[in-house]
Amino acid sequence: MSNEKEYIELFEQNRTLVESNCSALLNGARSTAFESFKVAGFPTPKEEKYRYTDVRPIFAENYGMNLGRVAAPINPKEYFSCDVPNLHTLQEYIVNDTYYNNTEKDGLPEGAILGSLNTIAAQHPEILAPYYNALASKGDGVTHFNTTFVQDGIVLYIPRNKKAETTVQLMNLLRTNVEMLFNRRLLIILEDGAEASMLICDHAVEKIKTLSVQVAEVFLGCNASFDLYELEETQAENRRINQLFVRQQAGSRFNHTNITLTNGVTRNSAHVSLEGEGAEVNMYGLAISDKQQQIENNTLVDHLVGHCTSNELYKYVLDDSAKGVFAGKMLIRKDAQQTVSHQTNRNLCLTKSAHIYTQPQLEIYADDVKCSHGSTVGQLDENALFYMQQRGIPKEEARHLLMFAFAGEVIDAIKIDALRERLHILVEKRFRGELNRCKGCSLCK
Repeated sequence: MSNEKEYIELFEQNRTLVESNCSALLNGARSTAFESFKVAGFPTPKEEKYRYTDVRPIFAENYGMNLGRVAAPINPKEYFSCDVPNLHTLQEYIVNDTYYNNTEKDGLPEGAILGSLNTIAAQHPEILAPYYNALASKGDGVTHFNTTFVQDGIVLYIPRNKKAETTVQLMNLLRTNVEMLFNRRLLIILEDGAEASMLICDHAVEKIKTLSVQVAEVFLGCNASFDLYELEETQAENRRINQLFVRQQAGSRFNHTNITLTNGVTRNSAHVSLEGEGAEVNMYGLAISDKQQQIENNTLVDHLVGHCTSNELYKYVLDDSAKGVFAGKMLIRKDAQQTVSHQTNRNLCLTKSAHIYTQPQLEIYADDVKCSHGSTVGQLDENALFYMQQRGIPKEEARHLLMFAFAGEVIDAIKIDALRERLHILVEKRFRGELNRCKGCSLCK
């Protein structure tokens, strides 16, 4: 446990500094998480969930950590502007792992709260206390590590029967000139009947080795509805571990789309608990990887009660020596009668050196259910390529068209028209190897 020992000593030596910058709510969960981390340590490949991605070497790098809360020397509003045509969002920023204050809250209903996790935890502990770390406390060593060191993040709270008319867009911006490790925390609470949507965009500025550890907790009350879109466009030097925990009550609806366009090593995990009858979850994923990139999506949908619905569709397009992993499990417990659950993983390996490891799973203890799962792995259809070339389409263009058609099913599930259209363009450019820059954005200049 050499890696764990160094982080344990780091926290013990800097505990006063860390806690001095944080609210009582964060510090209260921190103490318990630290004890859990000391026992659990980082997961190993011996654990089924981490069979294909060993996180220990990732944490073994000699990263710095911003425990003293030194502000990043940029104004993200001036440095980064997302100007997608017809996409109207309420833009929020986290620079590295610190929330950047934004006073503009247009589009939020009365009583809604949006802003810094640390600040709001101090201002409204009565709202956040029943939720913060309620799901993450049951996580693994990476989750406990995040809770131990995290000092900020973002909160979105929508009161009962209220609707956020404008999509919240959270920009996670990595800006550093030294190798750094960043911890972020997201807490999303929608009370009964509430509605909201969020777009999370991850961007890295410099080509410097970084590790981002993000833990998100989502709580959906009865008949609440939440759409979450995640888009990663980072660098080959970036390592990203992203954990999502969701609890759904009766009649709630959760739609999640996770798209990875450029990255280094990424591990996304999602644990969704359906705890009320009539709850519905739809999860979509698209990963486009080449060179030495690695991307894993690891999901667990836990059907605890009956009459719930879940649907998963994850697609990978892998080129060069890229590595993809999909591990999805649908757990149907004995009281979850009348469950409808479907899981699909489809993969394109464009070269012999690209690898996909796929592990769809069904674990059923109820006898009145409709469930299916499946996985396919293949290359581009040579007959289709030949057919298109016979009609005057160059081979490379035909390859791009087939890849784009393959990815389209995931993109078309996005409900926001402007975002869906933009992603069609970004994915096409990604397949063509073209860099793309949003108007007004200085990241890619």
